[in-house]
Amino acid sequence: MNAIQKIEREHLRIDMPKFNSGDTVKVHMRIIEGEKERIQVFQGAVIRISKGTTDATFTVRKVSEGVGVERVFPLHSPSIERIELVQEGRVRRSRLYYLRDLKGKAARIKPKKRW
Repeated sequence: MNAIQKIEREHLRIDMPKFNSGDTVKVHMRIIEGEKERIQVFQGAVIRISKGTTDATFTVRKVSEGVGVERVFPLHSPSIERIELVQEGRVRRSRLYYLRDLKGKAARIKPKKRW
């Protein structure tokens, strides 16, 4: 193992839950405004996951007041307080970019059945 891999291993977070594309998650982010710090929640569907070590990211999409909002989060960022898995979705592909063109009920993702 080389020196870069050792340094990257130190910065990985192991407290993140397992989630996939199509799942609905709540991302609790630390927002720093001046000297104040607060937690802001961003809830939406995961439309993309980019694997990797310290550069792993995931994209969450939500519709806010009729406007689609997407945000890319670094998975191992210290500014992420925690990630909650709200609902698991049943999808057939890993990149859900087609949700950008859908509106209303057509943009829903069916929940995964738990037996």
